[in-house]
Amino acid sequence: MNLGPFELPNVAGVGVAVARPVGLFVAPMAGVTDRPFRVLCRRLGAHHAVSEMVTSRRELWTSLKTSRRADHAGEPGPVAVQIAGVDPAEMADAARYNVDRGAQIVDINMGCPAKKVCNAWAGSALMRDEDLAVRIVEAVVAACAPRGVPVTLKMRTGWCARHRNALAIARRAEAAGVALLAIHGRTREQGYGGSAEYETIAAVKAALRIPVVANGDIDSPAKARDVLVRTGADALMIGRAALGRPWIFGDIAHFLATGTLRPPPTVAQVRSWLVAHLHDHYALYGEHTGVRSARKHIGWAVAALPGGEAFRQRMNRIETCDAQLRAVGDWFDELAARHHLLPLHATAAANDGLAERCA
Repeated sequence: MNLGPFELPNVAGVGVAVARPVGLFVAPMAGVTDRPFRVLCRRLGAHHAVSEMVTSRRELWTSLKTSRRADHAGEPGPVAVQIAGVDPAEMADAARYNVDRGAQIVDINMGCPAKKVCNAWAGSALMRDEDLAVRIVEAVVAACAPRGVPVTLKMRTGWCARHRNALAIARRAEAAGVALLAIHGRTREQGYGGSAEYETIAAVKAALRIPVVANGDIDSPAKARDVLVRTGADALMIGRAALGRPWIFGDIAHFLATGTLRPPPTVAQVRSWLVAHLHDHYALYGEHTGVRSARKHIGWAVAALPGGEAFRQRMNRIETCDAQLRAVGDWFDELAARHHLLPLHATAAANDGLAERCA
């Protein structure tokens, strides 16, 4: 799959009813897909990762939150940054600002259902005003094209069940120069409730020439295969199912390439991955914020494991990074003494209700 000057890696789906190359993407999730998490997912099998959304409001660009989200030090390319806003000129400025700071691909957020975003008419609220949505796309493409930076778009199927307009916006976005389109198979009205539907994604894929990425409820290798068959998508985007289970990308890639399920990782492997992630996390956020923001990642990692809930509650009272690291290491060492392979599969269902993210 080509995005401007970049050729993204993929897995060849042979013998699993998907005999074509398929990309595996990490969905942008606010408060989750920071640089350490993106690097971890790519290390464990993801082919592409998009950052947390960065605001288009200039007065917030120098805030600590935004500066961390725009930190790409040591991140393997291509670096993709998602921007969110409602004003075409501001969005164009935000695109230029992030390109100057290392963005090699710019993604437009038209999919976030969070109230604080939609109340400002950003995110999926833009789908209620197709003309404004297209003006934003045109402005961002015009800002990025002279620099050779491709623009992608993340959207939902529509605002509500009575107003599924993804196909109309997708056609106009392609005409405006968008290089790739990702669609979450829910309306904004659904949030993350109910089930994702893939008919809209299939219709968009059939109508467009650019790559189309399917997103929503992809939580296992079998579901990945089914979504690919139902949509014809060029890639899959996975969000909530990767919380606590970032190796899901490798699981899916293995299944699509071989038609077989690989065994779960060893407890020692999961311990190693989590500890490495925590070191990167602390380096980005520092002691005070790092130990607190790491709690959710640790909680997701142990949620479906025996004794995980009791450990999570104890771990949440730890106040230093060193003590948190020791507690995690000791807990997984004790688990490894009883189990060689991870004893339970962490699933998206195990993490339901732990966080609402802009996937």
